Amino acid sequence: MFRTTKTLGAVIFAALLFPIAQAEAATAPPATDITASFITAGSNVADLRAVEIGGIVVLRGSTGSIDDAARAAQIARDLGYTRVANLIRVLEPVDDAAIQRLAERELSRHRGLDGSNIRIKSERGIVNLAGNVSMELQKDMAVTLVRNIDGVRGVTSSLQR
Repeated sequence: MFRTTKTLGAVIFAALLFPIAQAEAATAPPATDITASFITAGSNVADLRAVEIGGIVVLRGSTGSIDDAARAAQIARDLGYTRVANLIRVLEPVDDAAIQRLAERELSRHRGLDGSNIRIKSERGIVNLAGNVSMELQKDMAVTLVRNIDGVRGVTSSLQR
């Protein structure tokens, strides 16, 4: 009896909620993609997506400079929009030399990598491991250790046994 009452209550609740959800969806303002206008105006933001919703321009993407993010907001104002939600992520520049030093230090500290000769090169946060290891397991260990270093965006390996 309790299970039937509980199920019946859930069905009634869903039936009452469904028209409310439909009404909210029907009143949502349409979204207009205006990304092309920003690209034409010279915005320098990677993966830029500009959408106008109900008079508000929502900007998304990523850049390495706070000035580029501010420039995109200014382009929106120049296009006549007064309300701008600037959600552009400003990424910190990658310090490849620091990543290399940290990777060398991390690999030299682990005894499981004794007997290996690993060369490390970092370019824009992508670390390449090259050289020789004495056991197959050392390849996985080196990649895992380097992958956990702050600032590393990816790891490639050409380690040989």
